[in-house]
Amino acid sequence: MIYLDNSATTKVHDAVLESFIQVNQQFFGNPASIHNMGVEANALLMRARTQVAQLVKTEPEHVIFTSGGTESNNFAFYGVAKASTHKGRHIITTAVEHPCILEAAKRLEQDGYEVDYLSVDANGVISLDELRDKVRKDTVLVSIMHVNNEMGAIMPIKEAARIIHAQSRAVFHVDAIQSFGKLPITLADGPDLISVSGHKIHALKGSGILAMKKHVQIEPFIVGGGQEFGLRSGTVAVPQAVAFAKAARMAVEAMPQRAAKYRAWKADLCAHFEAMGDVVKVISPTDGAPHIVSVGAAGLKGEILINALQKEGVIVSTSSACSSRQTKTSHVIEALKVEQRYKDGVIRISFGANNTDADIEAFKRVFTNVMHQLKGELVR
Repeated sequence: MIYLDNSATTKVHDAVLESFIQVNQQFFGNPASIHNMGVEANALLMRARTQVAQLVKTEPEHVIFTSGGTESNNFAFYGVAKASTHKGRHIITTAVEHPCILEAAKRLEQDGYEVDYLSVDANGVISLDELRDKVRKDTVLVSIMHVNNEMGAIMPIKEAARIIHAQSRAVFHVDAIQSFGKLPITLADGPDLISVSGHKIHALKGSGILAMKKHVQIEPFIVGGGQEFGLRSGTVAVPQAVAFAKAARMAVEAMPQRAAKYRAWKADLCAHFEAMGDVVKVISPTDGAPHIVSVGAAGLKGEILINALQKEGVIVSTSSACSSRQTKTSHVIEALKVEQRYKDGVIRISFGANNTDADIEAFKRVFTNVMHQLKGELVR
């Protein structure tokens, strides 16, 4: 099997899994307990928190362990909005955010908040001028993803941060779920909060973080026993936290080498697709994230192409795995105004740490063969 759906999820690193198992077996005490087993578990938890804090450039007490990207994004969106009602009720996000942001925005609109959605150009990137025009004195939250999960566009985070902080007191949240460990991103780059998901960086599903700067005011997401500095109550999953920290360190350390490899693979695939003429169209921008390549097949349904590739041992996804079981066209593809003949046949290829040069060569061969099998009957 050739697995090229790493933006949907990644295989857990062996070393990360070993850490998870070891902590579960040897340090299973509740970190809130005062006996020795609890103290040992809490020491491991604080070590993991400190390691993550160093990677994202904040203090350990401002790293909150969560169950993953959706929770982290919801936590940031609701938590900041609810804590800032005395400053205003205006929020800005983009038209191409992940559904966990867009659905949160819709819910806040129902609660009386005003939400502006930034448009994107043909490359999937926001306009800084539009952002500048929409930031107001009563803007309390701006949420912009770093890398789009469907086609890999990179948003101008540093420039956006300067505009937001110069024109308002708004908190700037960045969904870094598709970028952390692939591209440099820390709180020093301008965001006030960033979300990261464990299973996108070869850690475990059910793990993630929300990291923030110390000035951020945020309402508790889950109330109860006061764990995670009173912001997310519930017994902390120490094994997941330790495994997340290990995977995060490994991802950041390997990032330069992997990014260079991914860029070479992306360029190779794009050249291969372009050589096929108007049968396929590359959707991802050439200067986008190195690990994501989205392409549209003319006259085909993405599901048909995915199934045909799977029969040949190649695993990819439609433009977004989170909505791949839905039949409607992705909101991102709609926002990009992709030509009608390509929009239903968009698939996403995404690289991970376990991929090799041989995988890319095999994919090119299989993709070409599958398109030859399908295009005579289905391509218009």
